[in-house]
Amino acid sequence: MSNQEIYPRTSPYHETSVVDGKFLDVLNYRPIPKDPNDVIVEITSVYENRPDLLAYDLYGDSRLWWVFAARNQNRLGEDPYFNFTVGTKIYVPKLDTLKAALGV
Repeated sequence: MSNQEIYPRTSPYHETSVVDGKFLDVLNYRPIPKDPNDVIVEITSVYENRPDLLAYDLYGDSRLWWVFAARNQNRLGEDPYFNFTVGTKIYVPKLDTLKAALGV
């Protein structure tokens, strides 16, 4: 069974390979393309260290938190939770763009 059969298209692990048929390899975020319609959002205290809450409020699915990390690697760096701080400005794809990128 491949990862693509185990993890849904909305999962960050959907395209991460499996080692020895048992273990997930190092996570490589799926590419979220830049789009001229992306919105710049400044993280407020409500969302500090909580990308899952922002994903829920914007997309209706808290499991899409990783989209912010994938789209803003230069701003959020290696720790998309603890670098999700008040005042940080991130690019946020619109739902239509995200659906197209994920194939859902």
